[in-house]
Amino acid sequence: MTNTTQALASDYLVWGAVVVLALALLAFSVHLAVTGSARTRRADRAEPADDRAPRAAVVGAGVTGSGEGAGRLDADGLDPARTARTDGAGSDVTESTGGTTPPGHPAGSPAPTRRWGVVGLQLTWLATFAVVAGTVLRALSVSRAPLGNMYEFALVTVSFALLVYSGWSLRRDRLWLGAFIVLPALLILGAARLWWYTEASQLMPALDNIWLVIHVTIATLSIALFTIGAALATAYLLKDRAERRGGADGWLAALPGAQALERMTYGIHIFAFPLWTFALVSGAVWAEQAWGRYWGWDPKETWTFVIWVVYAAYLHARATTGWSTRRATVVALAGFGCVILNYTVVNLLMTGLHSYSGVST
Repeated sequence: MTNTTQALASDYLVWGAVVVLALALLAFSVHLAVTGSARTRRADRAEPADDRAPRAAVVGAGVTGSGEGAGRLDADGLDPARTARTDGAGSDVTESTGGTTPPGHPAGSPAPTRRWGVVGLQLTWLATFAVVAGTVLRALSVSRAPLGNMYEFALVTVSFALLVYSGWSLRRDRLWLGAFIVLPALLILGAARLWWYTEASQLMPALDNIWLVIHVTIATLSIALFTIGAALATAYLLKDRAERRGGADGWLAALPGAQALERMTYGIHIFAFPLWTFALVSGAVWAEQAWGRYWGWDPKETWTFVIWVVYAAYLHARATTGWSTRRATVVALAGFGCVILNYTVVNLLMTGLHSYSGVST
């Protein structure tokens, strides 16, 4: 039996999340523009042109010079040795213990360059609650895990991605990353509502297995992390190109240094890849129980393996001295492209034992 009231409430919550995420994307975009402009103006006002080249040479060089803190970079690729440093969101933070409010700004209120980012983050938390609540209600409406079709898969994936970002933002200032996370989440939810929507219903017998919960849950978490990794990789490539051309200005100035972005990109993939490996292996175990063989080169199985190979190639290239970090990151983005193909083209256009999208084609 399906509880139509709970299913309808789930639909409303997801639609509400789409609207809130659109507003969050707008706020984060304004934050990047305002913060980038502020940093560019400060750099132009405080640093003579002939002083910029030596500082640019220090970025990414680890420790140079003999003074305490000279040349050291913080976690976001910024130089903490400056008299007034900027945090990961772009606001001025005084070196003294007097707090983080810039001079002349009302105490207790966000700094001018942070205000829009804080609004975007608050909207993102609201959207996260709506998506998670909508996913839970979807599960309650059919008394099963919400993992039976493309629509539910999308809900769980976006829930994981937003939860990871929201949790990360509680520990570190990640306002600059908000737009890069909210955009794919918004696109996935929008596509799920407009094109992949499936009425709440019971599972087909082939999916009524504990391995559905194990295998698909890990797969959705992996894809959520790959999505965040792709967002960071895109930010890194844009920032790196700007720095190679002489310096980032405009909204790109709001982002951390290229090397810091690349390290975060690699760190996310280090977590995601073992999870995808487990999803691949658990899928084979489930296939043996359901169909009597571990592997059959079904289109879904094949593309799952292709994704594994591409991300393994990225990690190998990242650890190989002959590869630049930029070229290796391009491989990571190619892996995410394979994830998109696997989730859309393979699910909707290829027929196989994994044709459980629930979408009428």
